[in-house]
Amino acid sequence: MPLEHTLPPVQRWALTLSYDGSRFYGWQKQAGGVATVQAALEQALSRIACAPMHTIAAGRTDTGVHATAQVVHFDTAAERSEQAWIRGVNAHLPEGVAVWRAQRVDARFHARFDAFGRRYRYVLQSTPVRPPLLLGKVGWTHTPLCLAAMQEAVALLVGKHDFSSFRAAACQAKSPVKTLYSASLQGSADLMALDLHGNAFLHHMVRNIVGALVYVGSGRMSVAGFAALLAEKSRLKAPPTFMPDGLYLTGVDYPPEWGVATPPPPEWLWF
Repeated sequence: MPLEHTLPPVQRWALTLSYDGSRFYGWQKQAGGVATVQAALEQALSRIACAPMHTIAAGRTDTGVHATAQVVHFDTAAERSEQAWIRGVNAHLPEGVAVWRAQRVDARFHARFDAFGRRYRYVLQSTPVRPPLLLGKVGWTHTPLCLAAMQEAVALLVGKHDFSSFRAAACQAKSPVKTLYSASLQGSADLMALDLHGNAFLHHMVRNIVGALVYVGSGRMSVAGFAALLAEKSRLKAPPTFMPDGLYLTGVDYPPEWGVATPPPPEWLWF
């Protein structure tokens, strides 16, 4: 009788990686060989696994948006060590992206669908002259800003809301209703960081919020006007979308059962 051939068991791995979004055309792989984070990562993984690889991320980031702790998962039959998925993969990645944690996870774990929270930080600088040494790393406006007024507006965002006023026209989310667990603005009028922690985010939601906050800080919109904009549930009267440069995905939350921890934002991110 012929010998039975058994396929090697498939393993599921989770990676945590960081990247400089200004070097890529977003996360998602695109046709035509466009430089994206997913394309670069899958090519490097394929070199280590000696087979084509496919990754699923916790969330897609746009061109120019950075990540300090993006989470992805992939399946493979290749028997490789944790360090192979870190050091080996990094050896084949371009500058601007690196894996810093790899862990074997349960086959049921899903980087996107199991995430119950996502964390973003937007770093904003207000100076008369653009900051050349932080080009691509911070958002910038030459307009003087009132931090206190902006902080009042930020407090209005906490809770469950219809965020249609901060939703891009091309957004594909099924519902504009999202929950922000926390929202804070810290720093000074010259350099500040907006931290948002929510269950999910709409396309351009953070950048649209920043655009409105800049209007509040510059006096072009009152705090009451910001509250009215949120209640309006429409982009028609909203300020323009702000630049992606200062936006960072800083963490993804998962239930403890999966063992995928959420790291704090790195110290260097507070300029």
